[in-house]
Amino acid sequence: MSTLAPGQARGASLTPVFVRLKLSLIKNGLKGSSKRKAAYVSSLVFALVVGFFVTLGLAMLHGNAHAGTVVVLLAALLALGWAFVPLFFPSGDETLDPSRLVMLPLRPRPLVRALFASSLVGIGPLFTLCLAAGSAIAVARGPVGALAAVLAAPLLLLGCVALARAVATANIRLLTSRKGRDLAVLSGLLIAVGGQAVNFGSQRLFQNGGLAQLEPAEAVVRWLPPATAVGMVDSASEGSYGVAAAQLVLTLAALAALLWSWERSLTKLMVTPDGSTIAASGPGTSKKAAREGGAGGFWSLMPGGRTGAAMQRTLRYAVRDPKTKSAWVTALAIGMIVPVANAVQGTGSMYLACFGAGMLGVQMYNQFGQDTSAFWMVAQTVSTPRDAFVELRARAYALALVTVPYTLLVTVVTAALVGDWRDFPAATGLALALLGSMLCTGALASARFPYSIPSEGAFKNVAPGQAGLAWIGIFGGMFASALICSPMIALTVYADGPGRESLGLLMLPLGAAWGALATWTGLRLAAPTVARKLPEILLAVSKG
Repeated sequence: MSTLAPGQARGASLTPVFVRLKLSLIKNGLKGSSKRKAAYVSSLVFALVVGFFVTLGLAMLHGNAHAGTVVVLLAALLALGWAFVPLFFPSGDETLDPSRLVMLPLRPRPLVRALFASSLVGIGPLFTLCLAAGSAIAVARGPVGALAAVLAAPLLLLGCVALARAVATANIRLLTSRKGRDLAVLSGLLIAVGGQAVNFGSQRLFQNGGLAQLEPAEAVVRWLPPATAVGMVDSASEGSYGVAAAQLVLTLAALAALLWSWERSLTKLMVTPDGSTIAASGPGTSKKAAREGGAGGFWSLMPGGRTGAAMQRTLRYAVRDPKTKSAWVTALAIGMIVPVANAVQGTGSMYLACFGAGMLGVQMYNQFGQDTSAFWMVAQTVSTPRDAFVELRARAYALALVTVPYTLLVTVVTAALVGDWRDFPAATGLALALLGSMLCTGALASARFPYSIPSEGAFKNVAPGQAGLAWIGIFGGMFASALICSPMIALTVYADGPGRESLGLLMLPLGAAWGALATWTGLRLAAPTVARKLPEILLAVSKG
C-alpha cells in the first residue's frame, strides 16, 4: 500500500485494494494456527446455519398481523448491535483502527469508500444481510412491496455498517486506550445485564397481551434509520406510497449523514496530533500529579501509615486495573439486579439482599493475586505477623468502605420494593454477618490458596494449572462462611416467629457485631500464615 501512486490514492482504484487487503487479513490470520482456523470455520458455519433458520423464520411471518412490529424492532436492535459491539470488542476487526493509515498519502473521501467496501466483507455483514432479507420478505406484499424489499435489504446492511464505522472512528481514541480495554472486560457484565433485562421483558410481554404491546414503540422506531428501510417495505405493501417514499428518503439521508460524519471524524483523526506528539508538560501538569499522588481530596480522609497506604492501593486497583474493576462492577451490578428483579416480578424476599453481600464478600478472596508479580514490593515491607495483620486489615477496611454502605443500600431498596419493613433489621443484620464471615474466610483463602490472575485475556482469570486452587479457595471459603454465619441464620429463623418482633430489631446490631468479630478473627488467623509463606505467595501470584 505504501507504493500506491497519488492518482491511485485519489481515484476509485483504492477500493479493490482495500477489499483485497481485508481478504488477505482474514486469510493470513488463519495461517499457522489450527485452533484459530477451526474457530473461524465453526463461526462461519454457525452464522450461516443460524442465519438460514432465522431468515426462514422471518419469512414464515409473511402475512402475520404482527410481522411489521417484529421486523422493524429487530432492525433497530440489529443497528444498535452494529453501533456498540465494536466498542466492546475492538480487537475483533483490525481494520477498525484507521489511525494505522494516517501516514499514508490517502485522501479521506476515497479512504471512506474503500473502508466502507471492505467492511462489507466478513461473517457479520453476511449474517446481517440474511436477517435483512428475511425481514424484508416478512412484510413484502404485492409488486411494489417486492420492489421495496429489494431496496430495503441492502440499505439496512449499508446503514448498519456505516453506523458502526462512524461510531468506531469517532471513538477510536477510546478503543485504543486503557478505557477501551476496560470496556472489553466489562462486556460480559453488560451481556449478563442485558440478558436479564430481555428475560424480564419477555415475561412481562407474554403475560400482558403479547406483541400488541410493542406496536406504540414500533410506530416510533419505524421512523428511526436504518429501521426505516424495513418500515418502507411495510408501508409500500399497505399502499401508503407517500409514507414509503418519505421513509426511503429518510433512510438515504441518514446513510449520507453517517458517511459525512465518518469522513469528518476520519479527517480530524488524520490531521490531529495524538498524545505521543504532545509534550507532557503543561500548566495543569503539576495539579494533576498532585491529585493522582493523593495529596488531597478523598485520599486525605484515609488513616495515616501503612493502613492508609494499603487502603488507597486497594481502591486504586479497583478503579484502574481492568480485571479488578470488572470483578467489582459485576458484583455491584448482579448483587443489586437479583433482589430487585425478583421483587419486581413478585417473587422477592428481604433475605435476597444477602446475595449482594455475598457477591461483594468474594472480592476478599485472593487478595494478593491482584498484585501479581508486584507483590514483591508488599512482601519487602512484611517482616512480622503484625505487619501482615495490618496489611490484611487495611485491605478489609477498603472493601468494607464500599461493601457496608452498598449492603445497606440493597436492603433498603429491596424493602421498599417488597414492602416488608418488618424484616428489614433482621435481613440487614444477617447480610452484615454474612459479609463479615466472607471477609474472614477471604483472608484465610488469600493466605493459603493464592493464585495468579493473568493480565492478558479479558475472560481468563486464573493462570494455567491453578484452577484447582481457585475453586478450593472460593467454594471452600463460601461453605465455611455459611458455617460461620449459621448461628446468626438460626437466630434469624427463631426471631421470625410470632411475638418476637423485639428480637428481630436486635438482629441488626447483633449481625454487625458478629460480622466485625468474624472479620477480626479471620485476619488474626491468616496473618501468621502470610508472614511465614511470603515466598510461596509471591511465586503463586507471579505465574500469570
